[in-house]
Amino acid sequence: MHKPMLNRASSFISFLIILGIVCIPGKTLAQKTTNVSQKPKQPVIVMIHGMFVGSWCWDSYRSYFEQRGYRVITPTLRFHDRPLRLPPDPMMIETGVRDYVADMEKVIRALDQKPIIIGHSMGGLIAQILASKDLARAAILIAPAVPRGISPISWTGIKSFWMNRQRLGHWREPLRPTFEGAVYSSLYLLPPDEQKKVFDKFTYESPRAAWEISFWYFDRQKTTFVDESKVICPVLTIVGGQDRLTPPAIARKIHDKYKVVSTYQEFARHSHFIIAEPDWEEVAKSIETWITGLEKI
Repeated sequence: MHKPMLNRASSFISFLIILGIVCIPGKTLAQKTTNVSQKPKQPVIVMIHGMFVGSWCWDSYRSYFEQRGYRVITPTLRFHDRPLRLPPDPMMIETGVRDYVADMEKVIRALDQKPIIIGHSMGGLIAQILASKDLARAAILIAPAVPRGISPISWTGIKSFWMNRQRLGHWREPLRPTFEGAVYSSLYLLPPDEQKKVFDKFTYESPRAAWEISFWYFDRQKTTFVDESKVICPVLTIVGGQDRLTPPAIARKIHDKYKVVSTYQEFARHSHFIIAEPDWEEVAKSIETWITGLEKI
């Protein structure tokens, strides 16, 4: 074979070899894998309920945020899955705020990303404690229970307490709410037929947890203490203008505690059960707008 023909043959073979290397399937798969890993994770929201209720109180919020692309987790606090028509779990009397926090911490640490935490009432206090542990991408406190150092006392709060207290020995057994007390303190903006339906879902509460929140000044363990300097994530503090358990004056003190990172919103036409009252969408939309603003930062 002539030398020019050999050169052309060698060049053609080299071209085929290079082409084969470039088109190796493994290279293509590697490229696809890289693209998948760069896909943003679906944002996660953990919603934590308060006293006497369960994860059912988040049903509307859960649907609202899932429809907008969020992955929503609504855990039930321990022993809060038993309706009032059944006897309470005897272990509830030994359960405290730290137990609830520990349970929620396990839920969060099992996730593949730091979540946005939304807490209502006692769940709002739990959210504050979790945020101080650097477990929240953002914390949204809705009608939150107070941390240690902020007085929970108000005239409407005192009346709510006595209307839900059935007998003097109440602190030595799981707390059982009364219908009249639940309506006065939380449900009075619901239509009358809805008040009974919602109350039928209520459950018992731990007297220890209630004592740790209401009488923190006697608690030597400082269970509800939150170091505000460790809350470095964005915080949104929300309250209803007609709230009888966490009146705006108390909610503003909680906001002031985290004022370096906190935004305050007050909704005049809402009360303590703000997450399920008529026009609850107004509040949910405001929360969504606030979260969207964070994602743009």
